[in-house]
Amino acid sequence: MRRRDFLAAGAATLAMPAVASAQRGKLLKFIPQSDVTILDPIWTTAYVSRNHGLMVFDTLYGMDEKFQVQPQMAAGHVIEDDGKRWTITLREGLEFHDGEKVLAKDCVASIRRWGRRDALAATLMAATEELSAPDDKTIVFRLKRPYPLLTLALGKSSTPACFIMPERLANTDPFKQVMEMTGSGPYRFKADERVVGARVVYEKNTRYRPREGGTPGWIAGPKVVNFDRVEWVIIPDEGTAASALQTGEVDWWEYPTSDLLPALRKNGKINVQVTDPTGSIGFLRMNCLIPPFDNPAIRRALQGAVNQADFVAAIAGDDPKMGFSKVGVYCPGTEYDSAEGMEVVTGPRDLEKVRREIKAAGYNGEKVVLLVATDVPFRRAMGDVGAEMLKSAGLNVEYQAVDWGTMVQRRENKGPPDKGGWNALFTNLSGADMITPAGHSYRGDKGWIGWPDAPEIEKWRKTWLDAPDAAARKAAAVALQKQWYVDAPQINIGQWMQPQAWRNDIQGVLPGFGVFWNVRRTT
Repeated sequence: MRRRDFLAAGAATLAMPAVASAQRGKLLKFIPQSDVTILDPIWTTAYVSRNHGLMVFDTLYGMDEKFQVQPQMAAGHVIEDDGKRWTITLREGLEFHDGEKVLAKDCVASIRRWGRRDALAATLMAATEELSAPDDKTIVFRLKRPYPLLTLALGKSSTPACFIMPERLANTDPFKQVMEMTGSGPYRFKADERVVGARVVYEKNTRYRPREGGTPGWIAGPKVVNFDRVEWVIIPDEGTAASALQTGEVDWWEYPTSDLLPALRKNGKINVQVTDPTGSIGFLRMNCLIPPFDNPAIRRALQGAVNQADFVAAIAGDDPKMGFSKVGVYCPGTEYDSAEGMEVVTGPRDLEKVRREIKAAGYNGEKVVLLVATDVPFRRAMGDVGAEMLKSAGLNVEYQAVDWGTMVQRRENKGPPDKGGWNALFTNLSGADMITPAGHSYRGDKGWIGWPDAPEIEKWRKTWLDAPDAAARKAAAVALQKQWYVDAPQINIGQWMQPQAWRNDIQGVLPGFGVFWNVRRTT
């Protein structure tokens, strides 16, 4: 969007009666990383849909910035029968946006739907003998075996999170999108004001009752809403976004690009801060159901072509504090970070050897369709560097530029490119989502996009989940990383820190990703 187009759109927005009557102190304008093309936060793992989901829906538990889980919609729980029976009680006063009370049966239906889309949830449901709602306030897990990670699964912030919907919505096939956004979260989605590609609008949920006590952090603690209205303004052009923030036309920019950070810092009225210390970890996902990447030997050989420093420099610039290469399976600096098997990443690059190995594995010049989301700067940078890397490895690459919303839709297609599918794409996860083996699920066509079948990785992941102590968990996590470089389910390309930027009169921004409770305007 060009700057004059944004100003025109802004003028049209201000002319709307609902906004004209809103005082500046009660309106927050935010530039998200991209448009929210998928509203259902269970159907997709896109972070922007997760963040939208947190506006509209609530969760039974929530994780804070110390990775500790706190009750959210839950008042608490009791564990009995040697860890095989968990009874969760809902707190009082929970209502959906339509005025209906939140009941335990809504939660049970929501958990079951989520359990078919999330890797960690799948392990919880596999350990569950019976999930029931014996009354309106009580949820009971009767387990086949103890599952100590139960509240972690229900309260994790990684996608998809366990959002609670009304039973009538939660009964939707999890592989079909829910379009009605009726939740019990702190904001209401204004479907009538949504303009695809330009604006997403939320208004304060006056029925919402924040939990009492606790300290706000990430998605845990009291969620106090100080703004009557939050507008997500979609501005794909980073220069226009920076100008809008500098002039005060918007209040907050989620993903400012590295080349514009110096100007934002010099402005004097803008706070630029890394709110998530675990950063982002990028990686190449390959469609492992079709050639050529259904062949593990080709994926394994391709690891030798990746120079993580090239990707990091393209995304984060040359500031050594903002980007890091030599990244393994787990987030650097965390408990399971290990050098096991890392020679594939850290050793000398030998492209001629890579080309020989790929050819010897059976590659015969088949076209490789690479999807690149060119409307999001860091995704475009990953794709541009990645396309050259794949070509240097001897692959016949067809670069297909799409917008992020199209990629999110298309990447769910398991078929070949001529049937609307794809061969490769670059994406990322927060480092917080790559701290343990819990979310690393590689179970063929029932797993996440790319669908690699890696039974040995799954074996070590299960070993970690069932481990009796910290030493056994550590050993399983290290063994999983060693196996990773044999199966090559994805290829990591480095880590970078992603600052956010907001006007100085916006206070209370919480650690982690952008959430809109406890945030306030001081002037």
